[in-house]
Amino acid sequence: MRQIRETLRLHLQAGLSYSEVGRALKISKSVVGKYVSLARVAGVDWDLAQTLSDEALEARVYRPALPRGSHQLAPDFGVVHQELKRPGVTLMLLWEEYATGNPLAYKYTSFCVKYAEFAKCQQRSMRQIHIAGEKLFVDYAGDTVPIVDAATGEITRAQIFVATLGASNYTYACATPRQTTADWISAQVQALEFIGGVPKLIVPDQTRALIKTPDRYDPEPNRTYEEFARHYGCAVLAARPAHPRDKPKVEGSVLLVQRWILARLRNRRFFSLAELNRAIAELLTDLNNRPFKKLPGCRRSAFESIDAPALRPLPAGRYAIGRWKTGAKVNIDYHIEFEGHYYSVPHRLVGAKIDVRVTGALLECFASNQRVAGHALSAVRGGFTTTPEHMPASHRAHLQWTPAKLISWGQRIGVSTAAVVTWQLEHRPHPEQGYRACLGLLALVRRYSAERLEAACTRAMAIRAPNLRSVTNILKCGLDRQPSLFPATSSPAIEHENVRGPDYYH
Repeated sequence: MRQIRETLRLHLQAGLSYSEVGRALKISKSVVGKYVSLARVAGVDWDLAQTLSDEALEARVYRPALPRGSHQLAPDFGVVHQELKRPGVTLMLLWEEYATGNPLAYKYTSFCVKYAEFAKCQQRSMRQIHIAGEKLFVDYAGDTVPIVDAATGEITRAQIFVATLGASNYTYACATPRQTTADWISAQVQALEFIGGVPKLIVPDQTRALIKTPDRYDPEPNRTYEEFARHYGCAVLAARPAHPRDKPKVEGSVLLVQRWILARLRNRRFFSLAELNRAIAELLTDLNNRPFKKLPGCRRSAFESIDAPALRPLPAGRYAIGRWKTGAKVNIDYHIEFEGHYYSVPHRLVGAKIDVRVTGALLECFASNQRVAGHALSAVRGGFTTTPEHMPASHRAHLQWTPAKLISWGQRIGVSTAAVVTWQLEHRPHPEQGYRACLGLLALVRRYSAERLEAACTRAMAIRAPNLRSVTNILKCGLDRQPSLFPATSSPAIEHENVRGPDYYH
């Protein structure tokens, strides 16, 4: 009894912690906690303890055992089971709340034993203690629902996604076209919006759609799933392969969805995925409102009281599902290929391998996890989408020249130069060849002069060779400074059947 009195003095009067009191009295801190709890239940504080003798204090703290024939007031162990899911709630705390002011209450040891017996009567999946707001279990049901195309009569099988919160068993279900990565993540986004918050962990299967590297101990999610988890601020804890007991909550919820939703829809015909999801949503409300068999309340009430307050809020924006292509090589023309179309990236990345992400109508390029380019997605196979800023300076200068601009430049030099420029643009097999020839003429101005270029172009037109090579040779040989090959004359041209004329040779 002296230990109880000293425990109360050191804890209640001196304000020492359980550990400090235990070290001072050479007892464990659990024993200290037991003494303090017994005194709290008996309504004994330090002021009262000082006035009581050892015998009276012992009688107050240690109540005498009730006679065998008396009936003790048992607690609602279903409520105890639910309350243990709240963060920080312990059996000692629940026993104190139950025993305070209750002379017919079980002692703490009996209370713990009887709760353990109650817990053993629950389903195997409920032996795990699930903390409020901690885990969301996700899976696909094995059953599918047929959807009929009203136009063609073709039947497709919709997949049924199920998600369940660990503490409250609050359940969500929806239909998706397949079980692709996009389907998995889209369904999980809808599940988070349904519960109105984010848990700490999401527990899926080690499906290839989500897990890049399956492993019993350290599975690695794929990049899209990692982005999803990062966006919502949660972690992914994939269940071990072939271990359904790692996610018993959702396994049980799958059975409930099959019994209370899919079985009721078995005779109905659906013509669209949206129609099926509306029917599932109606029955889902009934499923979550069905009373528990052995626990108080229902899934909805348990969710509102246990899980909902512990969930983190949803982010401001909804996660946009993206497709990734890793290891795309940047070609020598600083473009990467995606589904037959070519998109530019900064020219410094030529030869490097980058990652491509497609979200909706947007294509983004990443090098060393840094975004380096963004383009509107194009469906034109063989086409090019080029951003001028990605080009070298010399290529950007080339790009700035248009046919109209080139002809205007030629007219400023002279009539003959404009004629040569026009001929190049009109008679080359490919416009790019004409651009290059005209830029070659532009370079000749810097090397010689505008006057000499105009004279050379005049001579080239006269000999009917208005191409870059002829103009260049004329300038190199200085032929532009020689007299014209066909001086102007007032005499009429001779017309005779034996006179062929200059046109004959061209």
